[in-house]
Amino acid sequence: MNEHLHTLVALIGRPNVGKSTLFNRMTRSRDALVDPTPGVTRDRHYAQVNYEEHGFMLVDTGGIDAEKDIITDHIRKQATQAMEEADIIFFLMDGRQGLTPSDMDIVNMLRRQEKPVFYIVNKIDSPEIETELLTPFWELGVEQLWALSADHGYGFKTLMEELIPHLEQGEVESELPENTIRLAFLGRPNVGKSSMVNAIIGQERMVVSNISGTTRDSVDTLLSRDAHNYLLIDTAGIRRKGKTTDKIEKFSILKALKSLSRCDIALVLIDAEEGITEQDTKIIGYTQDQGKALIILINKWDLLSGDKKRQNFLLEEVQRATNFIPFAPVFRVSALTGTGIKRLFPEIGKVYRQFHERFPTSALNRLLEAAVSHHEPPMYRGRRLKMYYTTQLGSCPPTFVIVTNAPKGIHFSYQRYLTNRFREGLELDRVPVRLFFRERSGRKK
Repeated sequence: MNEHLHTLVALIGRPNVGKSTLFNRMTRSRDALVDPTPGVTRDRHYAQVNYEEHGFMLVDTGGIDAEKDIITDHIRKQATQAMEEADIIFFLMDGRQGLTPSDMDIVNMLRRQEKPVFYIVNKIDSPEIETELLTPFWELGVEQLWALSADHGYGFKTLMEELIPHLEQGEVESELPENTIRLAFLGRPNVGKSSMVNAIIGQERMVVSNISGTTRDSVDTLLSRDAHNYLLIDTAGIRRKGKTTDKIEKFSILKALKSLSRCDIALVLIDAEEGITEQDTKIIGYTQDQGKALIILINKWDLLSGDKKRQNFLLEEVQRATNFIPFAPVFRVSALTGTGIKRLFPEIGKVYRQFHERFPTSALNRLLEAAVSHHEPPMYRGRRLKMYYTTQLGSCPPTFVIVTNAPKGIHFSYQRYLTNRFREGLELDRVPVRLFFRERSGRKK
């Protein structure tokens, strides 16, 4: 599968037509895995979806609320922006309610799009009622309508199978040398992302080639340095939420999320002068939702030179705000003076190696056994939790599954204990580590 997925599929439609039901159905990957980790941001508007070995980014745009069936300017703007950012659009209508004037309006907006649009009529749950409920929608004059029940799954497989060819077209990444380390620079506007990229290029005097960004939202630069290749992805800034731009803000984030889905390591820049803001921690949260390796760069450090008190205060503040990701290295840098940039590359190498690391199953099982005998699992519903064996599911980030007799009974604190033991035992001190629990198959739940 192409890991660097950046095809963006947007769900749009009026409120209550079933967008979040479809969103949940599409994102319900790995049913058998139970992940009790409380989310970092759990902002469920975006998710990375893997379907039949194809990956894409899914976004639920919330309702296009038509007031008394008149689309407000704000909503029109939101829909337009969704349409501009997305590569593929799923437009949902309500089969039970029939065709409404707002549906017609939105379809007229969608006709002008050059990109694939799936016109989906939801809440149709059997072939018997399909013909009857679809009939009014042919009035739209679109080539194809998709009957679907997001709730019961009727028509879902057909829809997804039709989506796959469109995803394959989007998966062609420009030819990169093998083992290129992909780095995405993220942060609020004006925090110095482009200056940082330029400072790195300038200081390293590397071989540089500009590749036209594979998504039109980012500028990519390929560097070669000491026999390693790096792809630097400079993203559009993530803006603060304003009162009026609440809905639209989702889409300014999409640009950065798209770049994030293409990288191994996210470098999040924080402005030393402003300190760490809520928006910064949100961006950091997004990197962890996507399971990326992370390095935090406190940029403009030169502005605090000589002010020991402010330096310490800022470092403590950053530590407090990021205590849920203690593994992420923090660097004090300045794009202006070049401070700290030299030390960055050895660190990137270490982080990248850990991110891609694979381990033999026998070593993992020894580690699990030692961890369990050192601190045995608690009781659950009158029986002792048992951990049978473990294996690595994948890397980027290193992900492990533990087979147990009661996945639901594993308390977050015990999961954290095991994750820490894995982290120490496998020397994964710089990257996220994911641990899932699965019930032994063949046994009755």
